[in-house]
Amino acid sequence: MNTLAYNGGPGPWILLFPIIWAAVVVGAVTLLRRTGWRGGRGPWQAARPSHTAPGEPSPIALLGRRFATGEIDEDEYWRRLSVLDEQFGPGSRGGAV
Repeated sequence: MNTLAYNGGPGPWILLFPIIWAAVVVGAVTLLRRTGWRGGRGPWQAARPSHTAPGEPSPIALLGRRFATGEIDEDEYWRRLSVLDEQFGPGSRGGAV
């Protein structure tokens, strides 16, 4: 007990050690996430279906872009989206049964 009370105790500078370690841990996690750990993809990026090329946008994204630019109307958008959801939607395997 005398070691902590010696010369007024450890002082407020001892609070810097947990702050420095927290900064190191946060920095390491941020660096690992941004460099693409876990197989070249960060956890924030959705997995691409195997039937689309890496540089090619998905058919659902293309449909959304066409709707946003006014090439197709809302009814046609929803009709085509329902078909594409069956083939390219989440949990699908590219239409293979």
